[in-house]
Amino acid sequence: MALVLNEEQQMLKESAQGFLAEFAPIAELRKQRDAGSQTGYADNLWGQMTDMGWAAILVPEAYGGLEFGHVGMGQIVEQTGRTLTASPLFATAILGVTAINAAGSEAQKTELLGAIAGGEITTALAVDESIHHAPTQISMTAVKQGGGYVLNGAKRFVADGSTADKLIVVARTSGEAGDMQGISLFVVDRTAAGVEVERVEMTDTRNYANLKFSNVEVAEAALLGEEGKGFKALSTTLDAGNIYLSAELLGMAQQSFDMTLQYLKERKQFGVLIGSFQALQHRAADWWSQVELCKSVVLKSLQAMDEGDKHAPVLASVAKAKLCDVAELSTNEAIQMHAGIGMTDEYDIGFFIKRSRPAQMMFGDNSYHTDRFALLSGY
Repeated sequence: MALVLNEEQQMLKESAQGFLAEFAPIAELRKQRDAGSQTGYADNLWGQMTDMGWAAILVPEAYGGLEFGHVGMGQIVEQTGRTLTASPLFATAILGVTAINAAGSEAQKTELLGAIAGGEITTALAVDESIHHAPTQISMTAVKQGGGYVLNGAKRFVADGSTADKLIVVARTSGEAGDMQGISLFVVDRTAAGVEVERVEMTDTRNYANLKFSNVEVAEAALLGEEGKGFKALSTTLDAGNIYLSAELLGMAQQSFDMTLQYLKERKQFGVLIGSFQALQHRAADWWSQVELCKSVVLKSLQAMDEGDKHAPVLASVAKAKLCDVAELSTNEAIQMHAGIGMTDEYDIGFFIKRSRPAQMMFGDNSYHTDRFALLSGY
């Protein structure tokens, strides 16, 4: 498939660009931060996004969604990277929808996907238990008892974990940490008895939480999919998450490049524009070529998910590894070419390095995905 957008996808991209520029610019991020916002975004933003149909883009039509596809959603997420927009879009409309669609029963899909598409509920994926991403190292337990399960354990750095209505919790119903078998997914109310939520403040101003589950009782209907066979659905969800994180990082890389290029055209040193210095021109040219390469990597990965390509897991790791590198290059170059003023709070360019670093680490960094690519490729 050609690495180009069709007319509808291009229209969605332009629509998202205009909407975010008006209702969720970087100035809004600064405003929410200074106000001590608990979510990182305006109270009415998610409702506006839902009205735009964004919550329903990945939801199948059979469950009240638009079923517009991953390439379309990727264009929106890329634009949120440009404006550094925080919202439930990633945790709910991407991770939540993907997990439920991959593992849920018909009844669960009808109830939960319809509610997400309508903006009635938000979700959060609770998987990691340490500071490093390790989806097989699940120690949290879910013990069958009576007509349901009892959950015990802890999760760390859960995106939107302090505000989501429903938590999609990864727990172990059998086996030991490190086993792929024995992992199950559960849908748990954030306000359920025994769930302790600790909001975590991060440099990117987004909403994270550490969660503790102490004898949390859930009904058997809370089990998402088959008991002990949740790793496949979890892997599919994490692949989607990494591809969309790559799309967001692409938006950050492109915007930081655009802002820096404009600065090079305006800033004078020793009476001349700094953009006339050949050393900076060479660095900017290399930077531009890296960002352009990333566009192809991300689009190919999104297309692979839409097509159900068996290589989608490999492409997910290729995209995340590459975008981690280029996001780091982009944010570092942006700061360096702006020089000292780039480190001040007065200039927006500093927000990009703060937002990109946690995104690079989430669900595996460059090192993790380089190793995973090698493993999946048989090396």
